[in-house]
Amino acid sequence: MTTFVDRVELHVAAGNGGHGCASVHREKFKPLGGPDGGNGGRGGDVILVVDQSVTTLLDYHHSPHRKATNGKPGEGGNRSGKDGTDLVLPVPDGTVVLDKQGNVLADLIGEGTTYIAAQGGRGGLGNAALASARRKAPGFALLGEPGHAGDVILELKTVADVALVGYPSAGKSSLISVLSAAKPKIADYPFTTLVPNLGVVTAGSTVYTIADVPGLIPGASQGKGLGLEFLRHVERCSVLVHVLDTAALESERDPVTDLDVIEAELAEYGGLENRPRLVVLNKVDVPDGKDLADIIRPDLEARGYQVFEVSAIAHLGLKELSFALAKIVADARAAKPKDEATRIVIRPKAVDDAGFKVVVEDGFYRVLGEKPERWVRQTDFANDEAVGYLADRLGRLGVEEELTKAGARAGDEVVIGPEDDAVVFDWEPTMSAGAEMLGRRGEDHRFEAPRPAAQRRRERDAGRDEAEAEYDAFKPF
Repeated sequence: MTTFVDRVELHVAAGNGGHGCASVHREKFKPLGGPDGGNGGRGGDVILVVDQSVTTLLDYHHSPHRKATNGKPGEGGNRSGKDGTDLVLPVPDGTVVLDKQGNVLADLIGEGTTYIAAQGGRGGLGNAALASARRKAPGFALLGEPGHAGDVILELKTVADVALVGYPSAGKSSLISVLSAAKPKIADYPFTTLVPNLGVVTAGSTVYTIADVPGLIPGASQGKGLGLEFLRHVERCSVLVHVLDTAALESERDPVTDLDVIEAELAEYGGLENRPRLVVLNKVDVPDGKDLADIIRPDLEARGYQVFEVSAIAHLGLKELSFALAKIVADARAAKPKDEATRIVIRPKAVDDAGFKVVVEDGFYRVLGEKPERWVRQTDFANDEAVGYLADRLGRLGVEEELTKAGARAGDEVVIGPEDDAVVFDWEPTMSAGAEMLGRRGEDHRFEAPRPAAQRRRERDAGRDEAEAEYDAFKPF
């Protein structure tokens, strides 16, 4: 059974915002006491968080669909809906988040680093929040926005200082086991290492991590063997260590050829040209291995490599190798630019930026912009008053004016939103949909409904006025 996964496709969906509530306060002697509908709750986010205790993406391989909870709808009595719960997904240190096209969205390094993979939708406003001096009793509320949903790719790139590379069975796993406390699976057949192994090494005052990458073979950069799958794990390392087998049983192989093949694969993969390199001649405890090491060492040093002869089994040359790696790692850390506090950059919008644009397309006009698209999503088109409110908002934003400038005429087709999520209107200038039922904007005809008590009071007052008028007409001078 697979126990290590370093690349998954994750399907994330944030929670939808709760709908606002359209409610009128009612109590004895106050049949219409004013709007008191509460706002809907915010939908939960899907958040990726680096957790040092997590070392694989296996959980998301088995369960790739993750969804946060929805916000609750608002209620009467000015009660707002409960916000949805954020879904927090722990990921290993070094996880890279990409979109379907391969663009990097986030590089998560360091405990606690977070990234919002899907943002929850806003809750809709209730009619109490929509009330104003012009619209005293709204008979509608705004709908909650749908949460963001999409697919992201998670790739794990091991965060290590040193990477051991080489052919299968070159002794990389044995070397990491004696340099650190790591306990990798070791055997004498190819591809023993199927997953990267990490170990922590202490050399003097320097503590660094070392990674054992699965064996590379010719064609690894094109996907042959296991190399391509794990070459990404060497990208973050400060130094590459070529582990060469001086006691290989294959007669057609020799350490120098192995080195050239691995270097060709690294060059084909790209991005590793400037990394420092060391060469480790392993298995010198074998007589033939020691003789071969003595023969090829001058050639490797002539190429500019620093060469170490070691034996993981006999524990030969390990101390010198460990301190040499520690020096390179320390120098790389010292040369690394110091982390600066994140600067907060404020980019105010231009004064004349309306936040939308009108695009003339074949036979219709398309309105694109964050505000109008959000307002359309939050409108209940089954409610004429809500449609009228949308028309007011679009008018105040300047959409009608821009449509007129673009040449739109009454009856032309106007589309608000992108192609996959658009609403189509037959445009009428100074649109007043819903105003027929309202009379003047901001008033509600329901308050004009006949009330028996008020009618009797008006009739009584009218009778009293009539009696007083008769008395005034016949009273003596």
